[in-house]
Amino acid sequence: MNFDKDLQARQQARDLARQAEDAQKILAQMSQEKLDAIVRAVSSAFAASAAELAELAVQETGFGNVSDKITKNEFASKTLLSAIDKKTCVGVLKEDPREKLWEIGVPVGVIAAIIPSTNPTSTVCYKAMIALKAGNAIVFSPHPKAIACTLRAAQIVAKAAESAGAPKGCVGCLEIPSMAGCKELMEAPETRLILATGGPAMVKAAYSSGKPAIGVGAGNGPVYIHHSADVKKALACILQSKTFDYGTVCASEQSIIVEAAMEQAVKQTAAQLGFYFMNTQEAGCLAKLLFKPNGTLNPEIVGKSATVLAEKAGFAVPASTKVLVAREQEAGPTRPYSMEKLCPVLAFFVMESEDAVLAKAIEVLIHEGSGHTFAMHAEDVAVVRKFAAQIPVSRFLVNTPAALGGIGATTALFPALTLGCGAVGGSSSSNNISPMDLINIRRVAWGTEDMADTPVCPTCDENLLEILTAKILERLK
Repeated sequence: MNFDKDLQARQQARDLARQAEDAQKILAQMSQEKLDAIVRAVSSAFAASAAELAELAVQETGFGNVSDKITKNEFASKTLLSAIDKKTCVGVLKEDPREKLWEIGVPVGVIAAIIPSTNPTSTVCYKAMIALKAGNAIVFSPHPKAIACTLRAAQIVAKAAESAGAPKGCVGCLEIPSMAGCKELMEAPETRLILATGGPAMVKAAYSSGKPAIGVGAGNGPVYIHHSADVKKALACILQSKTFDYGTVCASEQSIIVEAAMEQAVKQTAAQLGFYFMNTQEAGCLAKLLFKPNGTLNPEIVGKSATVLAEKAGFAVPASTKVLVAREQEAGPTRPYSMEKLCPVLAFFVMESEDAVLAKAIEVLIHEGSGHTFAMHAEDVAVVRKFAAQIPVSRFLVNTPAALGGIGATTALFPALTLGCGAVGGSSSSNNISPMDLINIRRVAWGTEDMADTPVCPTCDENLLEILTAKILERLK
């Protein structure tokens, strides 16, 4: 039976890729104005369905909560539209008369998009809008745990796009959850780029497909509360971030790091806000639930509230508890609290000095999360500069909730639900992925030098390379 399902999934992947290629040829001939009209229609339809899709996602996956998923859906439609609506992605991007150089944006073609279970509907809208904005067709591969809500989101997007003039087949979605089908889609001759958001195994498969890919690494961002910070504001930001959709945003904080002199002030204020500092026994009970024996995150704890997590672990917490906190000092595979936890759980590191904090943050990120996100709460600009020069991340966030700041909701970063981690994180991009990451740039370069009188024979006295170098240097002055 599974063999039959895999065969059906592979055939569907082939069919969708071919349909997408035919549709993309039509999209490629459309003006930016026409593509913009299509994107606006998608944004409007998706925003109108935000509540329906949020309820479907929570019901199917069991991750997060409806209210915050509505916010995510609106972010992926309304907020994203405001960022891209007037931008030019295809056609003439730039004409430089001095350098005699034109830059022309060209769609990459058919995009295979891998969708995670933590953000299954909002990611569909986000990826579809940035793909269509840049003249690309897109085919989605849902997570098996989120097949129904992802398919529904894709159907809403496709219908809206086609109603605005997009060709049929420009937005497709696999209906059969199968790794064989996903692999077939990624390796299809028609696929030109893979846009992968998901777990490490899926991202690795994308990069191993033989196709250009934009993948993301694990998020495991520490947050440093510096002594110059407003402690209550800092903790309020962390609380908002870690409770948003119950911690399923990969940019959310995973550990708090403070200097010893700040420990008591942070703990006292945190306790007032709903942070619960577990004792050794409680932390041990929860640790057994966080990860499976093979080291992968236990899906049963993903996107659950702090009170539900405590109940599952077998201990009681006050009803007002919002985040569970475990004392930790080391980072590594045997230290579950030092890793990414997609739920409202934090590690708490206490270090003796600012330099020790810096070293610990780097240690945590090197273990997991390199290239992703780091957060700091501080008013001292000098310490921000010091850390920013050394922390190995693509997003260094200051005085903002990391989950919201990382995706560009509370910062000037591009509003995105796919966050590149750069080379240090095993990613091909360090950007918050935008439509500009989904185009190629064709450069039209006019001759800048008159070569009529330039000697080209090997026996000439003056070297051709030296002549050209001198001309280029003169032009660049």
